[in-house]
Amino acid sequence: MLESLSPLLLVWIACVILLAGLLQGALGFGFPFVATPLIALATDMRTAIVLVLLPTVATICVALFSSGPLRATLVRFWMMPLYSIAGSAAGTWVFVSAPQAPYTLVLALLTLFYLSLDRLGRTDWPQVRRHERSFAPFSGVAAGLFEGTANVAAPPLIIFYLALGLAPAMLVQALNICFLVGKTTQFTVLATRGGVDASQWLATLPLVAIGVTGSLIGVRVRNRIDAHAFRIWVKRALFAIALGLLVQFGYSRFP
Repeated sequence: MLESLSPLLLVWIACVILLAGLLQGALGFGFPFVATPLIALATDMRTAIVLVLLPTVATICVALFSSGPLRATLVRFWMMPLYSIAGSAAGTWVFVSAPQAPYTLVLALLTLFYLSLDRLGRTDWPQVRRHERSFAPFSGVAAGLFEGTANVAAPPLIIFYLALGLAPAMLVQALNICFLVGKTTQFTVLATRGGVDASQWLATLPLVAIGVTGSLIGVRVRNRIDAHAFRIWVKRALFAIALGLLVQFGYSRFP
């Protein structure tokens, strides 16, 4: 794939990967949401997905292992990927049954509703912290459901983890445990059933290096801010995701 692209396009792809890596490192999420559409603008969606996949997996690993010991997060949230997988299966079935339903619009409005409540000071939910094990399945399944329908899983997970009041390091690890399971599953499907051979994956390794470099720089930025500032950044990123979903919905309905 890469050898068929022009030098100018390769520069664009490298810059996008670097930017997405910076955001992933600083916030702990957002790499595919930023990189995939920006690269797809200049290529096509399938090429963008293949080019972005291994850099995404690599930056997820950076987020996981640069945030301290994993054991406490795994013990507490090991079940979240399982809930997400169940939700993704259900979401895929729903999408196949009703592909024209406004899934991106629903997710965008729910995210904006949460942010509106936050501005009003109505997102202190002690019942979520007291009954974490009861709310965890709902959050995980919702994330998987929107992954299967709108191809975006982060907002339900982020809202749940913010409600729990997690420290930035644990929030980043908890998010990326789910992301790693999802992306490795996607890689397995593409490598075995998607017609992408080993040489094409190897050709994306320079992008992996660029993404990891950006992610490591982003991690250094995250380590210099306090928990309050980090939560503000995360909420602003949620707002940006909601706006992106609204634009995506509008473009799909009114091209």
